[in-house]
This record gives sequence, structure tokens and C-alpha cells, in this order.
Amino acid sequence: MGRARPDTDKVSVLGVRHHGPGSARAVAAALDEIKPDIVLIEGPPEADAITSLVGGLEPPVALLVHLADTPRAGTVRSKEGWGFWPFASFSPEWAALVHAHGRGVPVRFCDLPAAHTLAERIERAEAAEQGSSDSGEEEGNREASGVRADPLGVLAEAAGYDDAERWWDDVVEQRGDGEPSPFPAIADAMAAVRAESGPETGRDACREAYMRQTLRAVLKEGYERVAVVCGAWHAPALRDLSDYPVKNDTALLKGLPKVKTTATWVPWTHGRLATASGYGAGVTSPGWYHHLFTAPDLPIHRWLTDAARILREEGQPVSSSHVIEGVRLAESLAVLRGRPLAGIDEVSEAVTAVLCEGEQARAALVHGRMVIGERLGSVPPDTPMVPLQRDLRAAQKRLRLKPEAFDRDLDLDLRKDGQRERSVLLHRLRMLGVEWGVPRTAEGRSRGTFRESWRLRWEPDMDVALIEAAPWGTTVASAATARVVEIAADAELPTLTALTEQCLFAELGDALPDVLALLTDRAATDSDITHLMSALPPLARSARYGDVRGTDSAHLRAVARQLLARVCVGLAPAVRGLDDDAAAAFVKAIDRTHSAAGLLDEDARAWTDALESLAGRDSVPGRIAGRVNRILADSGRIAPEELRRRLGLAMSPGTEPTRAAAWLEGFLQGSGLILVHDEQLLGLIDTWLLSLSEERFTAVLPLLRRTFGAFGGPERQEIGAAVTRADGGRTTATRVRRPIDTRRAAPAVAAVTALLEGSSA
Repeated sequence: MGRARPDTDKVSVLGVRHHGPGSARAVAAALDEIKPDIVLIEGPPEADAITSLVGGLEPPVALLVHLADTPRAGTVRSKEGWGFWPFASFSPEWAALVHAHGRGVPVRFCDLPAAHTLAERIERAEAAEQGSSDSGEEEGNREASGVRADPLGVLAEAAGYDDAERWWDDVVEQRGDGEPSPFPAIADAMAAVRAESGPETGRDACREAYMRQTLRAVLKEGYERVAVVCGAWHAPALRDLSDYPVKNDTALLKGLPKVKTTATWVPWTHGRLATASGYGAGVTSPGWYHHLFTAPDLPIHRWLTDAARILREEGQPVSSSHVIEGVRLAESLAVLRGRPLAGIDEVSEAVTAVLCEGEQARAALVHGRMVIGERLGSVPPDTPMVPLQRDLRAAQKRLRLKPEAFDRDLDLDLRKDGQRERSVLLHRLRMLGVEWGVPRTAEGRSRGTFRESWRLRWEPDMDVALIEAAPWGTTVASAATARVVEIAADAELPTLTALTEQCLFAELGDALPDVLALLTDRAATDSDITHLMSALPPLARSARYGDVRGTDSAHLRAVARQLLARVCVGLAPAVRGLDDDAAAAFVKAIDRTHSAAGLLDEDARAWTDALESLAGRDSVPGRIAGRVNRILADSGRIAPEELRRRLGLAMSPGTEPTRAAAWLEGFLQGSGLILVHDEQLLGLIDTWLLSLSEERFTAVLPLLRRTFGAFGGPERQEIGAAVTRADGGRTTATRVRRPIDTRRAAPAVAAVTALLEGSSA
């Protein structure tokens, strides 16, 4: 701008920061004054065709531009072939869109097309993947200059501020209605900064060249009053077109790579607008900015009133006098700090100090909900979508399952049709990589029951995942079916059995025959015992609890029996020569297999027979031997007398102490309460420990600490009490204690004495 009056110039450039309530109000006021006959906005031109939908959008929303030919998920093109341009209610670009839509004024986006941006991004990613030497080149060269990297920081420092965000808030975002337009001063200030940093280069030079070309085209079409809303940094490059020859701009844009793209609107969240999310143009507190924009009168009073309401809902005592004193404190802090209006720092301190009486835990209840002010926008039904997105939205509406931007727990009773359909939808989406719901149980369903527990949270990126999944089908069911079949084609045995279980949960009856056929082939040819053991649990659960349409339960059970039989045969050779880490992993596999065998009823005996055979072998690592004996004891396959005999052999003087400790660790894994209920077992272990020399005891101590440290506090107390009871019944002839070395004990006695004296004082 920078000229006499905006209504005498054809072009008015409004330089803004991309998200801020003061900027948004200033843009709305400037547009009301200028009365433009066309509005240009920094953003991808691909979105020009969908600006008519603005009236049906509820911010926060985002423009999503993605490749028109959807690539396979997991490829470079799928990872880099999309981009978001977010808008909140307090974004100045959104204010310009609303102004133009409400007055029937044409509006266009004037930034470099996403077709070029995405193409460049894909080229860089592919070059990096191939190890190209120039793959690390930055977009443009903005970071080459500190001025370019942070122009607001330069201006803030010149104004005497040490915080660029606070400076911008004070001079722009907290301005009230009716104040003079800030845009001429902003453009002049940025022009001065740009003069120090030198001409723009790289990608930003191309962006500004395209903006100027768009502006020239609009003027050539005959528009008399053009308003341009762009980032403040670009304002000087657009207000004086004569300083930039057309031929130079044309040369900059020649030969740029290009891809075919498609644009749409998607819901967005305040959390994704926050700086903490990693968004480059993010703001510290979207909730505060939204509040400033929607409550311009008495914002401090209203904010603290809302904070008091939240605290009362949480059962905290907050009165009207707290709110009054909080307002006074926030305003006083603003005066002391020389700020025109209290900001988020001042109101947060007032909430903590007054409303929460200095208790940080109480203050966190407010800050966590209000500073971000999480909310999820919405888009109208006629927004361009892939068929898969439309099918999901129809299912969400039919099942009354609303996507929300915060964590929500959902408990489902699968005996009720509507709730079972919700479960099926969530499982199908997980097959497509859309983690809207995450099971709160380890296996996705409480095993053998009719209840499921989920944690739901919708993220904007899930729309991208749906678009990536579009090649697999037009509905959630067909896409999930195709995806399962594709995964199964190259999957190993454990993955196949997990897919079988997921087919049951997601009711993908059309995919199940293909998965079962592959499962049968893999089960017959896979000789890796760990694969077989990993594959068995989900298959056993599926055979026991599967009830999906078209499921051949007898087939599932037959394959599970085949796997279990092969595990039983290969169990002994598989454990030979394992080190401690491998033995620990194998113990977990044995536990999972034991649980799975229990689901196969009549086949459980064959498994315990294999464990009995394994328990009697000397070549079995101590940790595995101990665990196997514990399983057999808990199953009633070993009598108490025989168990004590085996423990006595394991703890005998002829056994290497480290093997004995490993045997004990495996035996006690999961629960040590057996020592509380069987004093003879406890006595055997106690006697073995007392018989060790100091050197050997030191060697096995880490293993013993690991074993008993895994027990809970109450469990350790019970074991300690059992040891005390056993000590009380022993004679000195049975157990000889070493004399106390008073010299070595003196420092410990002195320390305890000092602690006791300090506590009594």
C-alpha cells in the first residue's frame, strides 16, 4: 500500500501474519473500506474452484491439495504428495474469504500452485531416497539469512522487545476496533527489513513472482479495486510491480516441475494450529486467539469467568471474588510490563495465583483445556470427496459416531447390533491405516467376551489416509477387504493368523477364504518354531470365538491343531543352546502358546505332555526349565512333593549358581505367592541362598534382584513375612547366622540415628 488513500489505487496489499485475531479484524475493516471488486489471497490456486463452499464451512478447516492419481500407500509420492493450508475463525485469510463470499466478490488464491510445490517436494524426497548429493538443499534459501528467518524478531528487537511474539501481539493482534489500519506501516517496516537482507531467492522468489503474475493478470482483466491478502514479508514485493520486470518473473517460473493435483476442504483442529504441533505458521495458544476474536469486549473478564466455570465443574471452590481479583491482577501485570492489554501470560498467571491459589495441579485443569481450546471444524456434504470418505461419513451419521478432536472412551456391548456395527467400522478403518479408534485391550477385544473398549480421537491426517486408501475400494468394507488380501499375499505366518483374527473382528467374510488358503499353505511349509508359536494365539482365539459370516470354524481349528502339533514336536530342539535374552523371549512365547492351547480344549493335553518331556531334559536353559515346571505345577501335572524335589535338584550345591538363579527366575515369573503358600519351597530357596559363598552370592545377586524386583510391593511384603515366620521356627543348629561386624555397621547406624533425630525435631 503506502500511498495516499486505498480507494485511489487499484491495488491494496494487506500484509498479515497467517493466524491472529487483530490481523483478521484489521483485514475485515480494511476490506469494508476498500470495497474491492476482487480479492486475492495467498494460497494454492487449485482451491479457486471450491471457494463457493465457504458459506457452509465451520472453521477450523484446511485446504487439502493432493495428487490426482492416488499413489500406493507407503511410497514417496504418498508421503509427500499432499499439503494442508489451514484456516481458523481468527485467520485474516478466512476473514477475506468470508468478506468476499458474503458480498459476492470474486476471490482467487495467488500463491505458487501446489502442483509445483508437491512436485518439488517429491523430487527432493526421491533424490534423498536414492542418496543424491543435492538432496539436502533447502526450499529456497531463507535460512541463509537471520533476517529472512525471523523478520518479526528483527522488528521486535528494534522496538525494544526481546520476544517477537509479544511485540506482534501488542502492535497488531490486541488492537481494538476503530484503530487506524496497520497495513501501510507493516509494509514499510518489511520493506526496510528486506532492504537489509537482499533480494529474495529460491522457492520464495518463485512464489512472489507467481503472485505478481497473478496480480498483473487480474489488472489486465480490468478490475479497478484489487485487495491482496498475503504474508507480511511478501507485501513489499507486491505493492510496487514496476520494480520487478515481467521478463524476470517469467524466467523464474519457467521449467518448474509439475504434477496433477486435486483440492478439497477438510476439518481441522486448534491443536494442529498450535506451534507445539510442529506447524511452521503455528501460534502458541489458538484457544486464546479464538477467544480474543469472538469476545472483543471485556476479553479478560470473560476468560477468567470461563476458567472459574471449568474449575467449578471439576469440583474446585471458586467464587466471584476470585474472578474479580484475577482480572485486577492480570490488568496490573499488563501495566507493569508496559503492555496495552493483558495477554495469555498475564491471564494464565492470574488463573494460577488467584483462582487456583497457587496450586499448579489445579491450574493445569484450566490451561490444558483453554489455551489450545481444542475444537474440530466441519465441511458441508457437497464438499469434493473420494467415495471412501463419503461412505465413512454416511456410516458415522448412521451409527451416531461423531468424529471429535479430543480423546473419548467408548465401551461397546457386541450383543447389540448398533454397537457391534460401530466395532466393525472401527476395526475396518484400522485395516486401512485410519487409527480413529485404538483398542484399550491388548488383543482388540476382551478375549471370549462380548465387550470392547476403545479410545477415539479424530485427527485431520486421517482424511489423507482415507484418500490414500481410495484405490482399494469405494466403501470402507470393500477397501478393507482388498487391503487384507493385498497384505496377506506377501505375509509371513504370524501376520496371516493376526489377519484372520482381524477379519473376524471386522466381519470381512469376503477376504477370509483367501487368507485361510494362504494360511494353510504357510502353516504347512514354515519350519520356524518361533513363527509357529507366534501364529498360534490369534488363530486359537479365532477358532474359539469366531462367528463371522462365512467363517469355517472347523477349518480354523484344524489349522490351529496342525500348528500346535508341530510346535510340540519342535519344542525341545528349539530351546537348545539359547542364551539368557533368547531364553527370556522364548519363555514369553511358551506362555502365549500355553494360553492358546487352553482354548483348543482336547489338544491342551498334547501340549502339557510336550512340556513334561521338556522339563526333564538337562539341556534346557535354566530360565525355560523353571518356567515350564511352574506351568506344570499350576496345571496340576506335578505333585507338590515332586515339585520340591525338582527345586531341590535345581538348588543343589552341584548346580552352577547362575543356572539355579535363572531356574528360580523362570519358576517365579509372574507371581511369587507360591512361596507364601508352600513354606517348604521357601525353605529350600532360603537354605540355598545361605549356603552360597560371598563370591557366588555376589554373582547371582543381579538375577535375584531382577526376579524379586518384578513383584509388586504387597507381594514382596507377603514373601518377607513368610520368611520371618519360617525364621521363628528354626533352631540355631539349623541356621547359623554370621556375627554382626559393629565397625562396618557404625556408619549406617549413625545415618539412621541422624534421620530419626531430624524427624522427631
